[in-house]
Amino acid sequence: MPDALTLAADLIRCPSVTPVEGGALVLLERVLAQAGFDCVRVDRNGIPNLFARIGLKGAVRSFGFNGHTDVVPPGDVARWSMDPFAGEIRDGMLWGRGAADMKSGVAAFVAAAVEVAPRLPADGAIVVTITGDEEGDATDGTVALLDWMATEGEVMSVCLVGEPTSVEALGDTMKIGRRGSLTAHVTVTGRQGHSAYPERARNPIPALARLVDRLSSERLDDGTDHFGTSTLAVVTMDTGNTASNVIPAETRATLNIRFNDRHTGASLEAWLREVSREVADAFGVEIALAVRVSGEAFLTPPGALSDLVSRAVQAETGRAPVLSTTGGTSDARFIKRICPVVELGLVGPTMHQVDERVEAAQVGGLARIYGRILEDYFA
Repeated sequence: MPDALTLAADLIRCPSVTPVEGGALVLLERVLAQAGFDCVRVDRNGIPNLFARIGLKGAVRSFGFNGHTDVVPPGDVARWSMDPFAGEIRDGMLWGRGAADMKSGVAAFVAAAVEVAPRLPADGAIVVTITGDEEGDATDGTVALLDWMATEGEVMSVCLVGEPTSVEALGDTMKIGRRGSLTAHVTVTGRQGHSAYPERARNPIPALARLVDRLSSERLDDGTDHFGTSTLAVVTMDTGNTASNVIPAETRATLNIRFNDRHTGASLEAWLREVSREVADAFGVEIALAVRVSGEAFLTPPGALSDLVSRAVQAETGRAPVLSTTGGTSDARFIKRICPVVELGLVGPTMHQVDERVEAAQVGGLARIYGRILEDYFA
């Protein structure tokens, strides 16, 4: 059985900055294949992905895991206390890019899966899906794996995603859903003119200001049983005009909406377009929207899967995880289309930061939790 901490350090030493594979999937394939897993690379459009299964193909009891080995760039390496790809263990911490998000989580599950695999029942299977595109566009990563699985008749009955969900202590929080995310790029076009003769121009800036004010002032909802209130944030407004005597022809803004399951991307886009038309008509300008929904809100209602995970966490740590839907998007948004999915992983306050690190002891602790989840699922 591979040691989870050693495997995590080895993975960190693979410089797999999105979308570079960096040797991470090669390493995992070697470890899993040696343990008897059937492994297939499911690369698409230059994005590296790995599928691995041990046990019965198409099994009714098929426990899935999803994770990623791609990482964000380290940034200014000179600001790091050590090489971000050295995978050093120092002062009780595992250091390096991906330590929290989420090579340690991948290593913990692989170690647990290899340990449990020899005791699989005849009707069971463990499926491991690892992508190299979670931190990128996420169009040819987990999506490609799921497309390939559908074609090949591979299934997951339930799935665990190893994102760093814990807040202060290992296992204190699991995700049973995520908010949706919509980004809208707004372009307001008027007519350029001299600022001394505003009546001869059509200034787009007041129109954008009105639009932004109306959208920002709207209370989208009051939350739901499992989600907080949906939020809209204006993240930039830009005209690029450096002349004080020119009314510009065009101005732009970008906004992001994080929404709960009272909404869909389509319903929010329709609302944005309706308000934009009203403002455009009032100011005599043109308003164009480019909308991208990177994920819909989803929820795995509390039940068998969350109970299974909660019992394992309590048995190993003595604490009951909070069921949460906070945070950004994850690849669970794709997996929820085919099976129930929850997320459980390490404490991750340093993810994406300089000197990313996790407590070394947590990696083994997470492997034990994952192992207990697998044992209980197949019991």
